[in-house]
Amino acid sequence: MRTKQRNNLAETARHERVAQNTDVYAVKARNYKGLRRGSPVFCSNNWHIHHAKTSGGQILVCVAGRGYYQEEGKEAIEMKPGDCINIPAEVKHWHGAAPDSWFSHLAVEVPGTETSNEWCEPVSDEEYGKLK
Repeated sequence: MRTKQRNNLAETARHERVAQNTDVYAVKARNYKGLRRGSPVFCSNNWHIHHAKTSGGQILVCVAGRGYYQEEGKEAIEMKPGDCINIPAEVKHWHGAAPDSWFSHLAVEVPGTETSNEWCEPVSDEEYGKLK
């Protein structure tokens, strides 16, 4: 993976578990920190959970292209430019490019106490194959 961070988010980017040719840019605003990702076609991150004792979670904002967000046990939600999804802490999910499109989005980590990320299994080919 080619990382372009110049701050402490580089370590987070190395653990993003996305395709090697994904561009990841770190951004930081006040107490929020996040990553801007440019994902090629057929690219998704692993299932993961943002843990927090209080507050926490993640906000996704689609910048360009077309992608998907999916919570465990629910149908995938298509994301187009301007779409925003608020993911509470403790929700297992994944996000990535649509099968026929690249995807660029901001992934913002919501401040909280005792926050951590748990990386789980990859999205299965069967699950990804259900996308439109």
